[in-house]
Amino acid sequence: MLTGKTNVVTGFAFLALFMLYGFVLIFLRDFAPGKEQWVADYAVGTHFESRLAHVHGNLFALINIAVGLALLRAPGTRTERWISALALLGLLMPLGILAEVLFGAPPILVMAGGISMVAAMMWTAAHVWRTETFH
Repeated sequence: MLTGKTNVVTGFAFLALFMLYGFVLIFLRDFAPGKEQWVADYAVGTHFESRLAHVHGNLFALINIAVGLALLRAPGTRTERWISALALLGLLMPLGILAEVLFGAPPILVMAGGISMVAAMMWTAAHVWRTETFH
């Protein structure tokens, strides 16, 4: 069942995973063989997209935690399940960026995740505004 708790737990799990991914990026920059080329390609190609995945993964994880906490304060409704699902689907964006880098996947997951997250944010704002629990 999609609830605020699901978003909080998933958010913390993704935060941990994308933090670990950040340590991999640090290793590639500072310690891996061929680090000079990695540093030289800092703003282009797969290096840039790898950093995009790391940044958006952590950001969207934190957003899911915030959405989950907001949903836990509101009464359980069908609207909240939709918001929860959209915020979770937003995690497709950083996963899609990683899929592009690692497997050459098309950017459909990136677009679907981005659209889902924007929709979740707009719907969350409207829902919190209307909910008496937050007044």
